[in-house]
Amino acid sequence: MLKALIFDVDGTMADTERDGHRVAFNQAFQAANLDWNWSVELYGELLAITGGKERIRHYLERHNPTFEAPAELKDFIAGLHAAKTDRYCNLLAEGRIPLRTGVERLLQEARAAGIRLAIATTTTLPNVTVLLEHTLGKESLDWFDIIAAGDIVPAKKPAPDIYIHVLEKMGWAPDECLALEDSENGLASAAQANLKTAITINDYTRTHKFEGAALVLDCFGEPDAPFQVLAGDTAGSEYFSVDLARSLLA
Repeated sequence: MLKALIFDVDGTMADTERDGHRVAFNQAFQAANLDWNWSVELYGELLAITGGKERIRHYLERHNPTFEAPAELKDFIAGLHAAKTDRYCNLLAEGRIPLRTGVERLLQEARAAGIRLAIATTTTLPNVTVLLEHTLGKESLDWFDIIAAGDIVPAKKPAPDIYIHVLEKMGWAPDECLALEDSENGLASAAQANLKTAITINDYTRTHKFEGAALVLDCFGEPDAPFQVLAGDTAGSEYFSVDLARSLLA
C-alpha cells in the first residue's frame, strides 16, 4: 500500500544542475577572484560527487592540485559554498529554473489522494525552500511531511543515510514508500534503504546505469505530453500518476 512519495530535488524536481548550480558556482568563484570555470562537460564529471562542498574539494584534489589552498581549507570551501548558495537562490528567485514536466501535477494529485510527501536531497535546505517558494508558492513548504536536506546526515548519497533518516523520522516502512530519483547515486541510496525507485533521467544522467530501478522514464509526463519509457512496465500509463506509483509497489 503506497503511503508516501519521497522526492529527490536536483535533476528530479527541476533541471537545476547545468544552468543553476553550475552557473552559481562559477559566479561565486569569480566573486572570490578565482580563475576557476566549471564547463558543462566538467560539471557533468563533478556530479559523480554528491554535495557541493564535497564537489569543490574533489575538484581541487583531482582537477586543480596546484592551487595554493589556504590553511583553513574547510572554512574556505564552506565560504565558497555559502556564496554559491546565495547566487543559486537569486537564480531561482528570478524564475530561471522551472519545475520539470509533470512534477506539479504529480504533487497535487498525491495530495488529493492522501499520499504523503517527503524530500530527501543532498542539496542545502535554502536551495530547496527557494525552489519550492518560487515555483509553487510559499504554502508548498507545508505540503511535505519532512524536508531532509544538506548536512542533516553525515554521509550523502549514494549512502542510504538521508532516506533512512526520512523513514525513521516519519515511522514509514520502506515498502510503503516510493523514491523518485534521477541518478545512479540516488538509486543506490534509495535501494540501500530498501526503497523501490522510479527514475526520471536528465541530460547529465541519461548514460547512467539504473539496474534495479522499478521504472526509468525521460520525465514524469503530462496527459498531453506523454513520457518516454526507457525501462520497466507502466501498465499502459502515458504519464506518471498515483495509480502508476501504486502499481510499482504491488
